[in-house]
Amino acid sequence: MRQMIGMVVGIILTASAQAALHTETVEYKDGDAVLKGYLAYDDAAKGKQPGVLVAPEWWGLNDYAKHRADMLAQLGYIAFAVDMYGDGFNTTSPEEAGKRSSQFKNDRPAGRKRIQTALDTLRKRPQVDPGKIAAIGYCFGGTCALELARSGADIAGVVSFHGSLNTPHPADAKNIKGKVLVCHGANDTFVSAEEVAAFQKEMRDANVDWQMNIYSGAMHSFTNPDADKFGIPGIGYNERADKRSWEAMKQFLAETFRQ
Repeated sequence: MRQMIGMVVGIILTASAQAALHTETVEYKDGDAVLKGYLAYDDAAKGKQPGVLVAPEWWGLNDYAKHRADMLAQLGYIAFAVDMYGDGFNTTSPEEAGKRSSQFKNDRPAGRKRIQTALDTLRKRPQVDPGKIAAIGYCFGGTCALELARSGADIAGVVSFHGSLNTPHPADAKNIKGKVLVCHGANDTFVSAEEVAAFQKEMRDANVDWQMNIYSGAMHSFTNPDADKFGIPGIGYNERADKRSWEAMKQFLAETFRQ
């Protein structure tokens, strides 16, 4: 009996050792801009796997975005955290983050092009099933992911966590090819009720396969455990909403990639 238990433990330990998480910086370009994304996957996985883009908050490609990529890799996906600003830039300054993100909020075609380059880069990876790619995004990144979908990009699904929902081109929703999931905080003062209603109308008018989860008590940035540290009114972490939205994303991706 003891010998059998020892053999089982040995098999488990061997499997754990083989399922090592591989991470690397991947350099790619958007015009003259040199971008440095973060790739994560389980190098013990066999065959091609679904890919997931991770568009970061307005802080840029920081440890939080990379951690989410790692979490996706542990679920069996090939995760690629997007570098929206170039050279892997990130900051903790709200002023700098606002300046950097505004260039793409005010120029949606440029933002679409920037995240499209990341999608193209992920699709070319030998580990990725090119027909099974989704994009998720946080705050500013949620906006970027939704704009990627509105551009008509060939992606199976999009998940926005506490992202802005507005767009200067609502008619572009007719270009969306995949499913859409929005995870939104009920107490998010950065996204008005009017903006939520306009987004829902946009999705209905375009006959998109969409769903929206609204979490009670959750403010903007509710998924980021460090959100409260910035001292910005209306921004705060909510553990319950964080866990619920992650589970909703897992179910959404599983359903999306089954088809």
